[in-house]
Amino acid sequence: MPQSLSKVIVHIIFSTKNREPWLVSNVRPRVHAYVATICRDLGAELVRVGGVADHVHIVTTLPRTVTQAQLIERIKKTSSKWIKALDARYRRFFWQRGYGAFSVSPSELDAVLQYVETQEHHQTRTFQEEYRELLHRHGVEFDERYVVGLRMNLCIEARFQRWFTL
Repeated sequence: MPQSLSKVIVHIIFSTKNREPWLVSNVRPRVHAYVATICRDLGAELVRVGGVADHVHIVTTLPRTVTQAQLIERIKKTSSKWIKALDARYRRFFWQRGYGAFSVSPSELDAVLQYVETQEHHQTRTFQEEYRELLHRHGVEFDERYVVGLRMNLCIEARFQRWFTL
């Protein structure tokens, strides 16, 4: 076969460090658009980016010449640098160290896209609960210590709310 062809669709999820709500509503669309640009620059066919204040979901194809780990590392590293340059208050922004990546069947793509676009369930469910459910659904064994991570209390959340409304 003289050519290499591939269409591997992945659903990638990762959060901000300590699940802090850095991606407030006025910056979130810009971050999502920038992540889309990173994916396209790496040769991925971006399908969708979504999320809430403390995490992102990316549904994209895995470029034929880039490993999954390389793709996610470049997305996180490049977007983190860009976010930090937005404003002085973002200088301490970091993504969490890990990530979740799940294969998406073409027959399930529409349902996954709908899920990424509609993140209202976070009004009743935390990121950790959502992530745990995805891990179970995909049959991924995990260490609970890394899912729970550091819990953010209401004082920290209130501090962020005040900080970003200044």
